[in-house]
Amino acid sequence: MTEVTAAALDDEYETVRVERDGDGIATVAIDRPDARNALNAAVRDELTTVLHAIEESDARVAVLTGSAECNAFVAGADVSELRERDMLEQRRASERPRVYETVADLGTPVVARINGHALGGGLELAMACDIRVAQRGGKLGQPEINLGIIPGGGGTQRLPRLVGEGQAMKLILTGDLIGAEEARDIGLVDEVSDPDDLDEAVATITESIAAKSPVALQYAKESVRAASRMDLESGIDYEAELFAQLFATEDKNEGIDAFFEEREPKWNGR
Repeated sequence: MTEVTAAALDDEYETVRVERDGDGIATVAIDRPDARNALNAAVRDELTTVLHAIEESDARVAVLTGSAECNAFVAGADVSELRERDMLEQRRASERPRVYETVADLGTPVVARINGHALGGGLELAMACDIRVAQRGGKLGQPEINLGIIPGGGGTQRLPRLVGEGQAMKLILTGDLIGAEEARDIGLVDEVSDPDDLDEAVATITESIAAKSPVALQYAKESVRAASRMDLESGIDYEAELFAQLFATEDKNEGIDAFFEEREPKWNGR
């Protein structure tokens, strides 16, 4: 992939829309209302470009959501694309990094604003995010088994880490869909909100994140992500190393000085 700069956020895209506010929050809406925001090659490519541009910008947190017109987050992968692929073509399509890894590995924290159904690849995209806020009334699930396939965007790996092996097996082997409340109860989403309150629920989280040091946010995300990739001792060592590295930053001194001076810190991301 060619190098992406923050200027790409000002470009026009066919399948995604980008909005930024003055508080360091960038919102990316997948916009394929005629296909219920299904993930096709264009969505994946444009979303990847936009996410890398966010990482290069001054945004401190990203929100990933679906366009309001279709009342869905992402209804799944584009099944017509899957039907036309053979095994070799799918292996090429599965080469990493894909959009799921781009979301998970982004230095900027990503909040999923799940404004409707999140199915198949849509749920895998939400699971790659750092925090998930779901709208009451939406359905979530991995229905790939009903098509004679299995989740292929990280679902069999991320889902057990979030909800445990038994619940993951139940969802993946049955292909059943669950409501937002049940998803919260098993740990698949972190908050559930009424549709009219969804923006406020997301803003409460994103505004709190955006008020923090950008470099501390990046290191915190890296350290928490390491918990599912390392054994406990290695993870603790990694945390200690990241903690020590922050002592070389200006933001560490600014944060502590602001604490003693009883004022809001002025972060510069260095």
